[in-house]
Amino acid sequence: MDNQAEAREFLTSRRAKITPEQAGLPSGSRRRVPGLRRSEVAALADVSVEYYARLERGNLAGVSPAVLEAVARALRLDDAERAHLLRLAQAADGSDVLARPRRRATRQWTPHRSLQWTLDAITAGPAFVRNGRMDLLAANQLARAFYDDVYAAPGNQANLARFNFLDPASRRFYPDWEQAADVAVAILRTEAGRSPHDKGLHDLVGELSTRSDEFRTRWGAHDVRHHGTGTKRFHHHAVGDLTLAYEGLEMAAEPGLTLTIYAAEPGSASEESLNLLASWEATRTAGSRIDDSSRA
Repeated sequence: MDNQAEAREFLTSRRAKITPEQAGLPSGSRRRVPGLRRSEVAALADVSVEYYARLERGNLAGVSPAVLEAVARALRLDDAERAHLLRLAQAADGSDVLARPRRRATRQWTPHRSLQWTLDAITAGPAFVRNGRMDLLAANQLARAFYDDVYAAPGNQANLARFNFLDPASRRFYPDWEQAADVAVAILRTEAGRSPHDKGLHDLVGELSTRSDEFRTRWGAHDVRHHGTGTKRFHHHAVGDLTLAYEGLEMAAEPGLTLTIYAAEPGSASEESLNLLASWEATRTAGSRIDDSSRA
């Protein structure tokens, strides 16, 4: 990713989202730009207009943490946006090299046996490991059944973002498709700030931008977010509607990877559906083993 272009477009897009009223400024009657003017952001951040203009041109190298924090306050950045701005500044300085997660080729990476054992020990809900490109790298049996549509299409390459934007099955799987699409792009945009030199991510973004208008529009919005906890709705082709809580945990032993676990409210219809899904997967797996034995 072009760090300077990324920084320029990110700051410009955040400035356009803040109204004068939100910033406590008079709106005026001759405003010709959406959001705040550069001079207004500079005043709020207590820097010169020339200096802020330099930042908004993408020149973040050498900017002090205090100035970045002042700009973040002026633009009313949330925690994820503030972290993204700091990562862009670190990348511009080159100070992110040591802290940057080591690059890994997804197809070559395999989970340690202990990690797969841990995933397999989680039997009440789907549990899986993904990277910042949203590749599914390891999963328990229930997660493989849960994401059956993702694994079923070879073109998806077990990638949740590719499934979201290029596979028509995602429109059924995600009842709140627009929200799911926003989240997917925000995760990829966050990863772009964290790993600007990731060729796999660059290729994925290029592919999705070329093949999906919905992705291209969202990518241009420069939204980022932390995706750690919440609730989502799904519709699985075998068991129907599911409402699941999720927790995303950063893996200390594998920088850049996230362990996600889904769980249903105890006693709910979604818990019954997960139990049914587990039975469906067990039956399907047993049938597959029988077929393999017969062929052997």
